[in-house]
Amino acid sequence: MTRKVSAPFTFFARAAAGERPRTPAPRAPGGREAAVWGGTSDEGRARGQPAGGRARGACPRSPPGPLPRGPSSSPTRPAPQGPGAPGASTSRAGPTRPGDARGPPAPGLRRPESGNTWSLRAKSAHHRVESFACQTSRLLSVVSGGGQRRARKACRFGGELPVPAAGFRSGWELAGLGRGGGMSEERAAPASAVSLGEVRSWPEALCRRELPSVLPQLLSMYQHSDNWMEHIQILKVIVEMFLPHMNHLTLEDTLFSQVLPKTVELFDDMMCELTSQARGLSSQNVEIQTTLRNILQTMVQLLGALSGCVQHVCATQESIVLESINSLPSSVLHVIKSTFVHCKNSESVYSGHLHLVSDLLQALFKEAYSLQKQLMELLDMVCVGPSGDESGGTLSTAAGGSEDLLFVIHSLLDICSVISSMDHAFHANTWKFIIKQSIKHQAMIKSQLKHSAVVSGLCEDTLLSFHSCVQLAEQTAESGAQDTVDYRLFQKTLKLCRFFANSLLHYTKEFLPFLSDSCCALHQLYLQIHSKLPPSLYAAGIPDPQQEEIAAAFLVTLDLLISQLLTFQPFVQVVLDSKLELPCELQLPQCLLLVVILEKLPSQPEGVQALWCTEGQSSGASARLSLLGAVFFSFEQCSAELSLPVRLQGAQGRGRAAAAVTLYQHVCVRLCAFIASVHPSLFPQLDTALLDAVLSAHMITSLLAVDAWCFLARYGTAELCAHHVTVVAHLIKSCPGECHQLTSLSVLLRRLLFLMAPPQQVEFLRNFSPRVAANLLLWQCVSFQAFPAELREQAALEVCRAGADQGREWLSGPRRLGELAGLNTLLSALLAVCTSAGDALDSAQRAAVVDVGSRLWALLDVTLVRAAGCLPEQVTSQPSVQQTLSLLCPLLGFFIQTLDPQLISQDEVLPSLSSVFALLLVGRSWLLEQHALEAFMQFAEGTNQEEIVPQCLSSEETKNKVVSFLEKAGCVEETAAARVERVKQEKGVFSGPFANSAAAEGAKGSSSQPYAKRARPASPLEEEYRSALRAAAGALEVLEVLLPKAPAPDWLLGSVELLQQRLGGLRRGLLSGARLDGVAVDSGGSITHQHVL
Repeated sequence: MTRKVSAPFTFFARAAAGERPRTPAPRAPGGREAAVWGGTSDEGRARGQPAGGRARGACPRSPPGPLPRGPSSSPTRPAPQGPGAPGASTSRAGPTRPGDARGPPAPGLRRPESGNTWSLRAKSAHHRVESFACQTSRLLSVVSGGGQRRARKACRFGGELPVPAAGFRSGWELAGLGRGGGMSEERAAPASAVSLGEVRSWPEALCRRELPSVLPQLLSMYQHSDNWMEHIQILKVIVEMFLPHMNHLTLEDTLFSQVLPKTVELFDDMMCELTSQARGLSSQNVEIQTTLRNILQTMVQLLGALSGCVQHVCATQESIVLESINSLPSSVLHVIKSTFVHCKNSESVYSGHLHLVSDLLQALFKEAYSLQKQLMELLDMVCVGPSGDESGGTLSTAAGGSEDLLFVIHSLLDICSVISSMDHAFHANTWKFIIKQSIKHQAMIKSQLKHSAVVSGLCEDTLLSFHSCVQLAEQTAESGAQDTVDYRLFQKTLKLCRFFANSLLHYTKEFLPFLSDSCCALHQLYLQIHSKLPPSLYAAGIPDPQQEEIAAAFLVTLDLLISQLLTFQPFVQVVLDSKLELPCELQLPQCLLLVVILEKLPSQPEGVQALWCTEGQSSGASARLSLLGAVFFSFEQCSAELSLPVRLQGAQGRGRAAAAVTLYQHVCVRLCAFIASVHPSLFPQLDTALLDAVLSAHMITSLLAVDAWCFLARYGTAELCAHHVTVVAHLIKSCPGECHQLTSLSVLLRRLLFLMAPPQQVEFLRNFSPRVAANLLLWQCVSFQAFPAELREQAALEVCRAGADQGREWLSGPRRLGELAGLNTLLSALLAVCTSAGDALDSAQRAAVVDVGSRLWALLDVTLVRAAGCLPEQVTSQPSVQQTLSLLCPLLGFFIQTLDPQLISQDEVLPSLSSVFALLLVGRSWLLEQHALEAFMQFAEGTNQEEIVPQCLSSEETKNKVVSFLEKAGCVEETAAARVERVKQEKGVFSGPFANSAAAEGAKGSSSQPYAKRARPASPLEEEYRSALRAAAGALEVLEVLLPKAPAPDWLLGSVELLQQRLGGLRRGLLSGARLDGVAVDSGGSITHQHVL
């Protein structure tokens, strides 16, 4: 997912950069241009001041246009008595006007006494206007319907009513703010009252002097006002005229706690009104358009007033404690967040008519942008507590200070999630401030911070920036130039990725003990990023130069992050979780992560190594695999990457450049390096992990473990290798029968014997002598080439002698089917001797082997071939018999020149050979077809019966298949991209069943307790036995029913006697055990069993 700045946000980015709005302001009804942010008011034109400016003495006129607004729902409170204002009058008693149902008027402003050293134009008596409440009542009494609605809107903003040029002033008599003045004087001398506009003209000295008496009255007016514009004007008077003269130590109690809550409420009301009115915005509805623009202008002025508060506190030269201004950051952040949310959702809020108000939205965003920058500068200056040495960690601070700072940081976190797609530089600066303040005050707030929110936010922004970077790299590859706009934007986005990664690294370093809940997010971040980079099958098409830039600027930081997390136990639990289920695209990154940990772990202390290499389970958590166990489990899930295979950058050696290696080589080399440097105390865990992997049902995993074990045998001492051989030999002897574990152990034993020293090989021959029948199971796995010439000859002699003796013993015995397993073991051992040490056999040994093999072949030929016309499946379906045949054929093949010609009749074999090959070569199984092609090639190259070769190729398709095999040509041309897609689909199909079976096997292997006894499994033919017995019993029941009904035929008695004889034979067979008997048919058609000899 790529994060781009959509069209509605482009003007917000321009606003942050200081550009002027581009959309002109619409005209109000009657041809009069509506007041616009950045326009000029009546008083401003006289003084050359812009209406939106905050120059002292400039009061913008109320914006025209109706806006519906009901009575204020805020509770009325008596005006507070601020410090330095004793005796300030807060009485609301006074005369009421006719028709005014609202009660006595609010306290107002009064001209200062004549002794004051200032002059003011006497305009108040000539420009006095009625109060908005009175005007509303009078208008509502004479109009109805739409007129009442327009009147209410006019009451909200004072639109269409005469406004004095000197500035805004409430219609009530504003008296009682002069020194020594009171309500009685107001009633006696109303001409002495002054307007807010006149107050804005006061000099600084007068404002400073009148502050104790005027401020409480202004605050009371602010609390009781029902008009949005009146709120704004009073707030601006307070901020611009009186705030600079207030004591910064008492700002919270004197001003902020009384003004800012009402300001936030006012802003929320305007935002709600703005959102509800925006649904009706259109270019034809000029009234709604004007209303919305008026609201936006008012909101801009409100943000400007808040900026004045922040700027004043920033300008203070003395130290500021956060608790002394705690209402300011919270209120400002609330307003900023609401503004950014509205701007972000502006496209949907304004229903496609965003261009009608885009200039004011841009101004609003710019004001909020500037306000947040000023607030962050202020917060960077303030102290959290009244005293304390934060650098040393010893603080004497109130709990309220830390709570205020926590609120600020958490609010900025929320703002980060809003502005992430609006302005990248502003977003990064906000994150920079969050990290800086968190680390600066970590001694106070480290246990209360929302660490999971911080880490998850950084991870999300890092991932989004990375996705944008990858997409830009792909676009750069398409353009094919390094100086394009896309490439420059790629470099900027890459810097943003590096910034987020460094911030995450810094934060993790400082708050690692508190990040238990964030380890999963950190783990997923690493996997997600590497899934989009080569060698992943799901990687994007990034050019090599851009890959190198990403690796140098970004991936290095992620590598450092993993190094920091190595010692953190919760991270170990997440990475090695036995129940970790990952989608296909994250399985290779998980394997690569584990390999990276393998490389880093040897430099860690013994305790850290033990943490990773030991299985365990924390309280309330799932079981944890060992690191080596996780490596093997993850490796077997990368079947698609292994089959292609994918290529990785190999290690660079001395004097040669690094070459690309396969995934198997990459993992094997680093696994062996870890084995060579692992702490000795972890050898038991190493042996356990290697043995579990060797016994795995996945062949590739077993081969990797065998390679690693062989490296360990070569790297260790000769005694260690001999010990491993002894252990593996005993494991092979304990296998219950043919299984994949036996195959893997046999491969391991065969390879380990090559690594043994000659003295240990002699000891192996003595300890596992072939003369013992139970040891022949080992010698069938041995390659005699592993021994020196003298020892090889001795071992071959002993195996041949023992095999021939045991073969003759079996032939002279009862030859039961159950004893064929032992016979097959000695045949397999004899075949191993002939394969790897045939030249070491003398003529007597060869003759002994040929004698035993010939007699066995003759026995099977008579039993299975000549008698197969009746019931061949009775014997040939037995796996042991099939294995005997598969071993005899290659064994006798070594002595084909010395065999008796009558032993194998070519007249019977050759006619059937062509049909066998023809049938196998058209098989649908690719595995069977491959073996058939290999066998046919060997036969065609070595036979002297050339006329049979064409007969094997029964069709043109078979001929083409054989020719393609000879030429090593593929049947289907497949592009590299198509092959990758095919492998990905195959991996998705097979990952489910294999993952489930591996998980089940892992669960079994992870337990050190012996398996519980299970019920003996039923024989595969047991159900057939039951069915046959039920059929026989049913037939006898039918005979019993027929006998009473009619006389029996003459032949029935003889048939019953034959059945009785057969039942006796079955009974004797069950008592004595199954024998390898021939099958023949007597003249009467019944089946009899004869002993072979």
